[in-house]
Amino acid sequence: MDIGEVSRTAGVPPSTLRYYEQRGLIESTGRHGLRRQFDPSVVQRLALIALWRGAGFSLDEITGMFAPDGEPRIDRAALSAKADDLDERIRELTALRDGLRHAAACRAPSHLECPTFQRALADAAFP
Repeated sequence: MDIGEVSRTAGVPPSTLRYYEQRGLIESTGRHGLRRQFDPSVVQRLALIALWRGAGFSLDEITGMFAPDGEPRIDRAALSAKADDLDERIRELTALRDGLRHAAACRAPSHLECPTFQRALADAAFP
């Protein structure tokens, strides 16, 4: 696959593919003219990278999730810890969402007069 095909298939800009190659996350198999060529398996690798990025792993962390032979080397403890981080973030976002919904529907003359909004404001300012 050439870089354009990979870009379209994976939904990743060519500049990101070049950057990932520079970082050692993916590897081209050569060139056809000026266009980088990739093995079709790079699409699955890019999906793993996208999944891990979406979960909040840094590119350095993701680099360490691949063995020297390119196979995924998944640290289950790191995945579990990241899942715990996501659980906490979900709780925070849920509380924020609920506070916003309440503020939108609150009948108090001013949001600053609403005790529920005051609690949400304090939680946001001083977590």
